[in-house]
Amino acid sequence: MKNFKTLLLLFFVTSLSAQNVTTTFDQLFQKKYPANGPGATVLVAKKGKVLYRNAFGNANLENNIVMNPNHVFEIGSITKQFTAVSILMLEEEGKLSVQDKLTKYLPTYPNGDQITIHQLLNHTSGIKSYTAMQGLNAFGKTDKTPIEIIDYFKNEPADFKPGEQWFYNNSGYIVLGYIIEKVSGIEYEDFIQQRIFDPLRMKNSYYGDKSKIIKNRASGYQPTSQGFRNAPQISMTIPYAAGSLMSCVDDMFLWHKAIRDNTLITAKSKAKAHANTTLNNGDLTNYGYGWQINELNNKLSIEHGGGIFGFVTQGVYVPDEDIYAVVLTNANGNSPQDITLRLASMVMDTPMFTENTTVMLSKKQLQQWTGTYVFDNDVIRFVTLEGDQLYSQRKGSQKLPIHAIDDHTFSFEDSFIIYNFSIENGKKKVIFKNRIQEEKGIESNKKSSN
Repeated sequence: MKNFKTLLLLFFVTSLSAQNVTTTFDQLFQKKYPANGPGATVLVAKKGKVLYRNAFGNANLENNIVMNPNHVFEIGSITKQFTAVSILMLEEEGKLSVQDKLTKYLPTYPNGDQITIHQLLNHTSGIKSYTAMQGLNAFGKTDKTPIEIIDYFKNEPADFKPGEQWFYNNSGYIVLGYIIEKVSGIEYEDFIQQRIFDPLRMKNSYYGDKSKIIKNRASGYQPTSQGFRNAPQISMTIPYAAGSLMSCVDDMFLWHKAIRDNTLITAKSKAKAHANTTLNNGDLTNYGYGWQINELNNKLSIEHGGGIFGFVTQGVYVPDEDIYAVVLTNANGNSPQDITLRLASMVMDTPMFTENTTVMLSKKQLQQWTGTYVFDNDVIRFVTLEGDQLYSQRKGSQKLPIHAIDDHTFSFEDSFIIYNFSIENGKKKVIFKNRIQEEKGIESNKKSSN
């Protein structure tokens, strides 16, 4: 795991000052996206004011074009937010309902009478995701209509009955794009341009097109053992309403403010989009309509990332503090997810990391938590002590040090993962918490495999 601890401990006594924001964030990004490789653009805002905006690395390696904040990226699955809002705009106009059955728009779709628009939006439809099907690379080299893409996956066996499980699904958003076209009477690309980009003055945002001249377009790359190569080409009609859009950090900030301020849809519709979906059995999915539902430093976060050939992106919003952070990158293999979350956590009123993040414990205090823990999902984790350092290792994975926050709480370095140990009825227990996700483990008599 990358070691940012020195930087973190240096500044987080209270919320970062403007000068420290620039210094700290610059150092983090210079390390993660060095000047000789592909790069990133970043924007962080709080209460509508931009605190930090910068760019790192290169927009084009072949021509030595240095990245700047105006560069335009393929944003991948962040597109889903735009698709979801388009559906809600049409619902507010009385042109559809999220409770409509799929057969209303595709009468012959298999099992379409059991699938709702609501389930397409929140990935509970059970439809097979076309991006998980073999042969997609060959299929995706030429332009396709929405119906041709739907025909590609519609006869695949369902993964589960609608509403019974959650599984991230690009096919559902292809169908949603088709529904937008059928209801509005215009192509998806034109709907996004006319109803969202133009009104919000998102002048550097586009429906992706490899042949079009797009000013400040960043080139996409993929890592290899010899360095980087140009990312594979795919027709942008293939990701379509699931991942075809392009934008820059400034336009993404305009988009964020429009959602925050209910410019395009009402507060009631936004609440639908940001509601945590419940499965038929009552379990939560931690997903709404085009946004993931999570938490950051124990506060609600609304977020989503995107990944497409040559580009990885991430955006996060913390409503309680009106913090928005977005990072766009032009290479696969160096995800901005963690660093985006870290940026948001750093500018909170009570930052997640402080000067006193870690404490020193005695060997006896550390020793009391060693053991083998079996979790509800059958995951086994070994907690061991070597010298004065406690380690955690998931069975079959790498052993990593964990550091004490207090006498029963530990965390990985440069991580949002927390261990909370306790003893109940003479038995050691632990909660393994990765933000909103929690796993409960209990000590077992099994021995470490180290």
